[in-house]
Amino acid sequence: MPRPGHNPVQKIAFLRSVEIRRADPYIQRCVRDLAELGIESCLFHTHGTAGDGDFPGERRRLDAAITPAEFAREVARWGADAAVSISLPCENALRDATVKELLDARGIPTVMTPLPSTLALCDKWETKRLLLHAGLETPRGVKVDSDLLAGRGVAFPAYADALHASAAGIGYPLLSKPLWDSTSMGIRALPDAAALDAYLADPPGVSAVIEECVVGALCSVDIVGEPGKYRVLPVCWTGTAGTEPVFTFADLRWCGPRPQADADFAPVAAKLTALCEELGVQGSVNVDMIYTGSRYVILEINPRIGGATTLSCAASGTNTFVALTDMARGVYTPAPVRRTGWAVEFLTPERLPESVRAELTGRLNLVTAHELVIDDISHGDIVVFTLAEGEERQTVKQLEELHRTAGWPRQEILGKIRALLTP
Repeated sequence: MPRPGHNPVQKIAFLRSVEIRRADPYIQRCVRDLAELGIESCLFHTHGTAGDGDFPGERRRLDAAITPAEFAREVARWGADAAVSISLPCENALRDATVKELLDARGIPTVMTPLPSTLALCDKWETKRLLLHAGLETPRGVKVDSDLLAGRGVAFPAYADALHASAAGIGYPLLSKPLWDSTSMGIRALPDAAALDAYLADPPGVSAVIEECVVGALCSVDIVGEPGKYRVLPVCWTGTAGTEPVFTFADLRWCGPRPQADADFAPVAAKLTALCEELGVQGSVNVDMIYTGSRYVILEINPRIGGATTLSCAASGTNTFVALTDMARGVYTPAPVRRTGWAVEFLTPERLPESVRAELTGRLNLVTAHELVIDDISHGDIVVFTLAEGEERQTVKQLEELHRTAGWPRQEILGKIRALLTP
């Protein structure tokens, strides 16, 4: 990254959109490590709040409507030597990829996947084409152009009939997904031809992909690095894919031993890494998948850090944010990644009382417990803890005791953890 003959990186800007608390505790460790090296950090964020405990460096809140050009000017005025994108979801990743173009032109190298590749990965249909080209499996589907369906522009009277025929060729049930969304919002179930009729009679205002509904275990994986230097973090299991869309954090999310699934994933990981090479990925991408039988069906590749980044860091003993800043400093060397044990994450609808937090910290290896805020709405607290293999029964026993004394976690959550760790 830094060019030979240039001064070493002394100031790194972090580009962020959503609440920085979602990166707890790995962003704090990264910034403190940088400070020990004499490197200043500044968080340029457009959403949420951030205090000293959230980001132990300089912080600048920017207007959410800021343009990429204005964003780049703010980073340059601060005197950044390099920048790192840690934004999500994909609309903010695209913003940061545009900022990267502008900062790179100013001589401020920015760790982010190049704009052309980011544009392609934000588009679900283009992503499907890339996946098929790479020899990866993806749900069969058809693109739905909102302009053609609404009769805007050139008239194609048979377009709705063509969609019907395509849908019949794929087979029901189907799902409709907005072409440019990456947060499971706007997904619509189409169980049969009648549902498709209703959909076409009142179509969404945006283009979409209609694709086959694949049933199986939802999972995701983060790939971190730059050309020639990628590492694939452990697969995280995030729920169940069915005929109806579900809230991303509705189920227990975990990373742990699953030998057959790990073996089945190895050739998929190799193909995904090759695709990252072809796209020139720099930074982190998050791949959403469904595991069914022995197959991994790729749903999308998000050109950014993922919603399970904390979980995968916890399970592998790695820190994605350190890797990103190492790239910014030009010192990135990918070490082998191994899953070190279990990492478990769940959402509790109520805020965690401090007394319970203290007792939980004493009983388990608590990674983080922080409020989950999405679009300024609180969903309760996200809790992540780890354990080594062989500690499953003791961990369940500790949680059962906590449930007896404090009524936490809820019985439903406790039952899911018990079923996972002591089946």
